Amino acid sequence: MNPTSPLRHALGGRAARTLTPAVLAVLITAGTAACGGSDTSSQGTARSTRTVSPEPAMTRSASASPRTQQEFAASVSAAAERNRQQAAKQLAGVTGRGNAVKDVSVTGLPVVKSEQFRSALVRVTNRTDKAAFYAVKVEFVDSSAKVLDSVVLGFADVPPGRTVSQHANSRKAAGVKTFPRIAQAERS
Repeated sequence: MNPTSPLRHALGGRAARTLTPAVLAVLITAGTAACGGSDTSSQGTARSTRTVSPEPAMTRSASASPRTQQEFAASVSAAAERNRQQAAKQLAGVTGRGNAVKDVSVTGLPVVKSEQFRSALVRVTNRTDKAAFYAVKVEFVDSSAKVLDSVVLGFADVPPGRTVSQHANSRKAAGVKTFPRIAQAERS
């Protein structure tokens, strides 16, 4: 005679058989994580480890504390804004579409009804033999070709023979089915 365990009796035979592999999998996963995982973000616990190589003669000056994520984001935003302003100045003097329209492409990204901005991926390919600055004006137009917004981007020091990309974002075109297009592109 096979005695029935209290768990099987309380849950029923089928439920206990179904539950047992799931519980076993959780226990194995927890045990593996506890035994085999290593946290590389913490300092080591081995106190007898010594550095064999000598310290570098010149060390870079360390700031009082490392940059925070907000400080890094602010510096990236500041650089992007400087590039945008330089691009706007450059495009102000351009007549027509510019000398680099063939080097630039734009792709609209999918529209979500709850989006707060409309976005397009702009790609620039430097077909010259030296690094160049690209100023690009992207227009967001609706189905009747009415321009809802225009965004200026600056691509600094694009290496020769390379393709770089940025997103052009428009809050004015948010929630509206728009099509991005390159209005102007100038290389300097």
